[in-house]
Amino acid sequence: MTGFARASGVHGELHWAWEARSVNGRGLEVRCRLPTGYEALDGPLRAAVGKRFARGNLNLTLQIARAAGATAIRINEEALQRLIEAARIHAVRHQLEAPRIEGLMALRGVVEAIELEETEEARAAREAALLAGLEAALGALAKARADEGRHLVAVLDRLLVEMAGLVQSARQLAAAQPQQIRQRLKLQLAELLQGSAAVPEDRLALEIALLATKADVREELDRLEGHIAAARGLMAGAAAAGRRFDFLAQEFNREANTLCSKSADPQLTTIGLDLKAAIERLREQVQNVE
Repeated sequence: MTGFARASGVHGELHWAWEARSVNGRGLEVRCRLPTGYEALDGPLRAAVGKRFARGNLNLTLQIARAAGATAIRINEEALQRLIEAARIHAVRHQLEAPRIEGLMALRGVVEAIELEETEEARAAREAALLAGLEAALGALAKARADEGRHLVAVLDRLLVEMAGLVQSARQLAAAQPQQIRQRLKLQLAELLQGSAAVPEDRLALEIALLATKADVREELDRLEGHIAAARGLMAGAAAAGRRFDFLAQEFNREANTLCSKSADPQLTTIGLDLKAAIERLREQVQNVE
């Protein structure tokens, strides 16, 4: 959801420029910096952003400059007269050269800019031009984010392929777990009994069945495969899917944790840990999805 765009133009005496920046965010947050006197654009600005974007922290800045010679000025005669009198007194008192008029005119408050009165029609035309420029900037920002999204699709696809391969490997190891449990249990019992009467076969079968049921990870693997299919569906859709992808990443992690906790095989545990690492990389990338 990162991107930058700029749009600029001229309307009458005004030179304007919009800058739009976007970074990752769980929801949609808009911050705007508007020059004094342009606060009325805040509402339409937020509405325009809401129509285009669903996630991200957006910063929008409007810069305004008037064309040279377009600003009317007024000289504050009272302030200028006080400065002239004060300058004369101090020039005599301290034996200094009298200040030049251009120096006095440069002091703050002597020369004031005057905002010319604007008709309602002129104000509406100015705001319409600025909002059209905003739409251009937002369009360019959306394109920048879409370009990033196309690259992100390839990254997410590689991660899903990796996760699908790990799930398949886990399924193959899980199929051998009952036999491994049986062999391990028999070995443990032999060490404990050490020549005593053997455990009845039906009792042994029952214990093996109980342990195998507790270690059965097929349900978790089925759900993981379902989550991978759901993720591919979100990627193929046109709607904003960032928040749903966030939730899906949490579900991925929950199933991987259960897989590791139920594993009775070191190799299966290793696969579970590799799967958790891939899910974490997926979760980080999902923060870029709108």
